[in-house]
Amino acid sequence: MATIKKIFACTNCGATSPKWIGKCPSCAEWNTYVEEVIQKETPREERQKIWKGAKNADPIPTPLSMIRTGTTERLLTPDEELNRVLGGGIVSGSLVLIGGQPGIGKSTLMLQIALGVQAKVLYVSGEESEEQIKMRADRVATKQSDCYILTEISTSKIFQHAQQLEPDLIVIDSIQTLAAPHIDSTPGSISQVRETAGELQRFAKETNIPVFIIGHITKDGAIAGPKLLEHIVDVVLQFEGDQNYMYRILRTLKNRFGSTDEIGIYAMQSTGLREVSNPSELLISQKDEDLSGSAICSTIEGVRPILIETQALVSRAVYGTPQRSATGFDLRRLSMLLAVLEKRGGFPFAMNDVFLNIAGGIRVDDPAIDLAIVAALISSLEDISVPHDTCFAGEVGLSGEIRAVARAEQRIQEADRLGFKEIFISKYNLKGLNLDKFKIKVRTVGKVEELYEALFK
Repeated sequence: MATIKKIFACTNCGATSPKWIGKCPSCAEWNTYVEEVIQKETPREERQKIWKGAKNADPIPTPLSMIRTGTTERLLTPDEELNRVLGGGIVSGSLVLIGGQPGIGKSTLMLQIALGVQAKVLYVSGEESEEQIKMRADRVATKQSDCYILTEISTSKIFQHAQQLEPDLIVIDSIQTLAAPHIDSTPGSISQVRETAGELQRFAKETNIPVFIIGHITKDGAIAGPKLLEHIVDVVLQFEGDQNYMYRILRTLKNRFGSTDEIGIYAMQSTGLREVSNPSELLISQKDEDLSGSAICSTIEGVRPILIETQALVSRAVYGTPQRSATGFDLRRLSMLLAVLEKRGGFPFAMNDVFLNIAGGIRVDDPAIDLAIVAALISSLEDISVPHDTCFAGEVGLSGEIRAVARAEQRIQEADRLGFKEIFISKYNLKGLNLDKFKIKVRTVGKVEELYEALFK
């Protein structure tokens, strides 16, 4: 009989210790060690003999000059947004991890892919019953007869079924529910997540079958389990968004087969997730008249230009300390912009409440949104509306200067395509920019004071 023993493992980095310690010596985090009951491992030969019929032979050393490139096989899905994020499709033998908040739509997205792709798919669920998955499949209204559902948490049984079925794609929902039979700790523990992820990696590489893994996240937004999990997989995708809004963003955090600059945008509906090919038109609200405190920014999300509406409200502070609130934008960045306007422009924001909102529930980190936020703040303070056919793209410095931003030509093209009449950019962006090919009027500013004079005087 195998020996039962206890260890303490760090929930942040996966380091182990025979006793509890307050500070992890590997990652320097405090109070991250938890107790786990593990079982002595079986012999190495028995552990690796979990599946049979691997398609790839044992690897041998190969000269670099003899390795051919461009031979990577990819499986295209009917979801163009996912194809773009993955770099052109699903790579054979890849291990893809997708994380996100509870209820954000991870299982719905993976089930839609499993039902829509023209391949044999094994969908493994350790959280839901077959009836629950069938109900979701009927709701998304996607017809596919080559999708097989398996409700199982044991990795050895999953590999047995995969050996019999020989699927082209496997989806695991979720990694925190799987359990390796030779590990005695509970599913979701550090040792179980580490071991099951390692088994899935070896299975994917040896059988050349791509595997999608759904992962839970912690309250801090990190994927639950050891950090080793993100190092093992080939691709890490983050599915994010606000549950109170319909928009979702699929963002690439790691990709060994493509760029990490791509994003996919979806709209959550009653029939599932719908691809948003033109998010700019959806993120700009339709108004019958011009209202103060609203400005449009031409941002870059990944490599895609998107026009997003910023909304600001400046009102007299009723209580002693003025309030500062921001939704979808860094509050510290907002405080910096208010300080710049107060110091360089002489605008009295110190005695006013300031509320900022990025329309659509999207969070923006692009520094080019600074100019639109400044315009919205001044517009609300002066109660003068910004023309609805005007947009902005520029970063604001601490001395009040408007700094140049990257990919200015793409931002101008997107605004021109959507019918805007003029766009404000930094005068330092003019170098190497051909303005004759644009119908939109490009106006340049160098300081915050110049923006105020051009818009409100």
